[in-house]
Amino acid sequence: MPMPRDAAAFVVLFALAACHDPAPGALSPASAPGTLAGASSSPASAATLEARRRELRAVIADQWEYAMRTQPEYATLLGDKRYNDRWSDPSDKAARADIEASRRYVARLEAIDTAGFPEQERLDHALLLRQQKLTVAGERFEGWLMPVNQFGGPHIDVASFVTQIPFDTVKDYDDYLTRLRTLPALLDGVVDDMRLGLKRGLVPPRILLGKVAKEAEDIAAPALEESPFAAPLKQIPKAFSEADRARIRAACLAAIQQQVNPAYARFVAYVRAEYEPHGRQDPGEWALPLGQERYAFDVAATTSTRMTPDEIHALGLKEVARIEAEMLRVAKTLGHADLPAFAAAAAKNHDLHFASRAAILALYRTYTDGMVAKLPSLFGRLPRAKIEILPVEEYREKDAAGAEYGTGTPDGSRPGQVKVNTGDFASRTTLTVETTAYHEGVPGHHLQQSIAQEIEGLPPFRQHYSVTAYVEGWALYAERLGEEVGFYKDPYSYYGHLQDEMLRAIRLVVDTGLHAKRWTRQQVVDFFHAHSTSDEIEVQSETDRYIAIPSQALAYKIGQLKILELREKARRALGDRFDLRAFHDAVLGSGALPLDVLEQQVDGWIASRK
Repeated sequence: MPMPRDAAAFVVLFALAACHDPAPGALSPASAPGTLAGASSSPASAATLEARRRELRAVIADQWEYAMRTQPEYATLLGDKRYNDRWSDPSDKAARADIEASRRYVARLEAIDTAGFPEQERLDHALLLRQQKLTVAGERFEGWLMPVNQFGGPHIDVASFVTQIPFDTVKDYDDYLTRLRTLPALLDGVVDDMRLGLKRGLVPPRILLGKVAKEAEDIAAPALEESPFAAPLKQIPKAFSEADRARIRAACLAAIQQQVNPAYARFVAYVRAEYEPHGRQDPGEWALPLGQERYAFDVAATTSTRMTPDEIHALGLKEVARIEAEMLRVAKTLGHADLPAFAAAAAKNHDLHFASRAAILALYRTYTDGMVAKLPSLFGRLPRAKIEILPVEEYREKDAAGAEYGTGTPDGSRPGQVKVNTGDFASRTTLTVETTAYHEGVPGHHLQQSIAQEIEGLPPFRQHYSVTAYVEGWALYAERLGEEVGFYKDPYSYYGHLQDEMLRAIRLVVDTGLHAKRWTRQQVVDFFHAHSTSDEIEVQSETDRYIAIPSQALAYKIGQLKILELREKARRALGDRFDLRAFHDAVLGSGALPLDVLEQQVDGWIASRK
């Protein structure tokens, strides 16, 4: 489904996210508009404190309603059913209307003096103003005109979205039928964007576009009964009348046959005949219009720091060397002379491979259940939301990550979902399952995002606020918590934990290599093989991921290192008074934050503990 333009709450990798990124320099984190450090300190002369607070609440409510109305898929995911019969408008006109709306919100927010506001309300003001200014700053790059890649875009997002729509009432099904019947307008609108982007030189690399066409083709290929869009027919409530059940079934299958599948056929035909042949040859973002500025823009958005691509590249090389030494130590304890020898032995070790799809899911559940029991030793506050482990849809397996997380609804009606890629199971090893389970589930994404949306008193946009470096940095930090509670008992699993951390360090090197240093795709693959024992299927998929979504992969390591830095800062400052559970609660207690704002929050927590 299209990425929410204003209330960015997803960690999923949608191409439309580019239009929300901050312009470096103009919005550097330390001086970003709306940070607490920049809050006004003098009262407005013409307004009382309560009147100013009411105005802020009004702006926040108005902006949230705008987000729900213009991004109805997002509203559906959050349990707001008012717009369940609509799709977002993917058009260039709608994107520019969103930016104009953000300009209006900026003006209203800047007119509010926050002197005397409670801390969380000042933070509400700071974050919403920052978010809206970033949206405006991204206009020059027109990211919405490259709306598809092999990892995301409406062509695959709408099919995945079906698994997350509530189907409890007859109206839920009727709304869904309306969406099916109007899906052609959505896909045709996406093609219009692609055509306009092509005219302006905004097109993904050609090597990725064949995958886009194949994905869309696979979605429409199954027999009607097995179409991903027919999945809701398998769960029609028995309480419905026979007449309604028959009507819904017939209408849904007819819509798939007459509207959905033909729309996909047109989309595939356009990609194959007109879009793919004109895909750009160079994989790096530097090859696009405003390429250098565009990548710097993305880096600033993803990391919420002032770091330059060169600084990130150097940090990556340093982290690669550190982790590689530890991996070699573990490999030698297992009787292998070097990392290639370990990799060769692991590839032949049947005990490290899966015998079925079900075995992969079962192992994820085992590690998740084990960590749940340890959470009270690490956190004072725990989420109420449940978690479930599900397989990735088969039509996405070839290009999907090993696992991914989708947030549940705030009311708990849909639990958080860890979707695991069970495709080509015999080629996958058990090495990284434990560390990935902690990253995607608990104490990683599920715990962090569930706590955020359960914090009482925060406006909805704060409960669902997303900063990539914070969200992914926390999840990578969470992997390390497994060490602290005595997990990774199997040395192979610990090696896999290191291997996944190495993957995140490699990302710093190769992402900046591709998009700032003009590396080729083969240079990225070669660097992977020189410093990692990742499966070949993972190396190839990861390389294409960095090409498709510049800068996103930088978030993990940069966020993790900042959290570790703040933890050590707090430990040194507090000495015997340092409490790890309280520190974690402080980091998680305001929802996702830009890293500079997170540091302010932790500094305030340290001062209060002193």
